[in-house]
Amino acid sequence: MRLGRVASPDGVAFVSIEGEGSESTAKEIAEHPFGTPTFTGRSWPVADVRLLAPILASKVVCIGKNYAAHAAEMGGEAPADPVIFLKPNTSIVGPNASVVLPPSSSQVDYEGELAVVIGRPCKDVPAARAFDVVLGYTAANDVTARDHQRHDGQWTRGKGYDTFCPLGPWIETSLDPSDLEITTEVDGEVRQRSRTSLLLHDIPAIIEWITSVMTLLPGDVILTGTPEGVGPIQSGQQVSVTVEGIGTLANPVAAKR
Repeated sequence: MRLGRVASPDGVAFVSIEGEGSESTAKEIAEHPFGTPTFTGRSWPVADVRLLAPILASKVVCIGKNYAAHAAEMGGEAPADPVIFLKPNTSIVGPNASVVLPPSSSQVDYEGELAVVIGRPCKDVPAARAFDVVLGYTAANDVTARDHQRHDGQWTRGKGYDTFCPLGPWIETSLDPSDLEITTEVDGEVRQRSRTSLLLHDIPAIIEWITSVMTLLPGDVILTGTPEGVGPIQSGQQVSVTVEGIGTLANPVAAKR
């Protein structure tokens, strides 16, 4: 099932997206998409609605340096354990929403990633049961003010600006995430291409590690790490993250007005 969130002529709603391309339909889900969704009976052509970020997270938990080649390009060694950090939920935007460049930064980078969406409250989840707590998967861009990250010596400001966590276009619930291609393009030029099979810490290990620290709630999002090839984006460009089996998350880049 493809779960999305849309602005329709009747308001904002969670939906199930059925069909492909111009023939696809958004069927309204009653209340929320967790568990077994029920439907209101209302639907719209996807062409007539605006796709929003597919989930409202209480927090975004991210994994740093989770591809060996990316750790190397950042000048460090691959970590023995997962490195976790947080992005605020106010950084989340949906497809086609602008990534807004803060005027105080001279280097804002894209970081294409696979994101995991949690489906139920969970704590101390063993790796063997990790997929039991997953709702599905979506594409993400862990936008980073790299100069702020270097200056501060920690990552909160550089990762935390509003619009610095595009998610979408929807959540795919029926997917094996173990070997998916991730591609990031800027203005149509491929900048990143890798596969999730190269993750240093796989999704079960990540979920076990994070939930040993904190409780995850329905809708919480885990960004699993970016591959090598990160680089800067400029106002007027468009960055697109494509995850095999999910689709493409595209966002324009704009200077703050």
